[in-house]
Amino acid sequence: MTGQSKREHRTGLLNGFAAYGMWGLVPLFWPLLKPSGAIEILAHRMVWSLVIVGIVLLVLRRWAWAGELLRQPRKLGLVTIAAAVITVNWGVYIWAVNAGHVVEASLGYFINPLVTIALGVLVLKERLRPAQWAAVGIGFAAVLVLAFGYGRPPWISLCLAFSFAAYGLVKKKVNLGGVESLAAETAIQFLPALGYLLWLGAQGRSTFGTEGAGHAALLAATGVVTAVPLVCFGAAAIRVPLSTLGLLQYLAPVFQFLLGILYFHEAMPAERWAGFALVWVALVLLTWDALRTARRAARALGRPDISGVTIPAPATAPAAESGPVPVPGATGSASGGPVDGKP
Repeated sequence: MTGQSKREHRTGLLNGFAAYGMWGLVPLFWPLLKPSGAIEILAHRMVWSLVIVGIVLLVLRRWAWAGELLRQPRKLGLVTIAAAVITVNWGVYIWAVNAGHVVEASLGYFINPLVTIALGVLVLKERLRPAQWAAVGIGFAAVLVLAFGYGRPPWISLCLAFSFAAYGLVKKKVNLGGVESLAAETAIQFLPALGYLLWLGAQGRSTFGTEGAGHAALLAATGVVTAVPLVCFGAAAIRVPLSTLGLLQYLAPVFQFLLGILYFHEAMPAERWAGFALVWVALVLLTWDALRTARRAARALGRPDISGVTIPAPATAPAAESGPVPVPGATGSASGGPVDGKP
């Protein structure tokens, strides 16, 4: 690497750590918004996120995409579906954290790569390598163990994992940049969210303005909490390889898991540890397979591998084999590419 490329790589890593660190620590923020309920918090998040990304787009002067999007009904329809799916994801996550289910919520983002791969097979007819099949099978066994441990299916985890995987699948078809995509989705969410907040105020049940200026400021800060990690992710995504992002993305559920146990003191009986251990084994296998595949592809194409060392290409380089790089920021892939909308 040249000196400039090393600096760019370092900047990308710092932004990646910042993005996933903030997403991992966000469970500390949602309880601060009590006594607001999950739906009120969700509505504020939608409204203020549009305000923040609107300001960002004004500063960047990036509006041409909006006119193009409005002239493409199919693409606009997909953005609407993405907005609906991420609404479910955000709402369930906020409720789960404030209801004391941080550990189960973190599980949703641990198993998301496995669900994403399964959707790739079922919807996009992608072919899996043996290691990927093994990882999915271990993940399914983990869900069964956890269902036994909880005395019910881990529905919070499954809802978060499936909604986020479906979101990534839709985003693969939309192909908008991170900030633009969030702006389009929150623009669709804005009127229903604002309408709900106005109705809540008319009913005398709104906490915005009735719990003090500090509480109102915290509700408004939901837009910042949504947008800032996404901006950091965008800065990382253009500077570091997807394989690196695929590893960094595990920081968020790890932080959430540790917060659930060490800060919120949630129970972890033996059967839950067993279920989580199986999930982690599946993710280790999945990550090993993805890194091995990325290295082979780099060797075949004569590009720098994940360690930054260039490998000469053969005379005829085969097409790179696709592999999952599970990341929840900019453009989505059913095989696990980055998508917007972290918790």
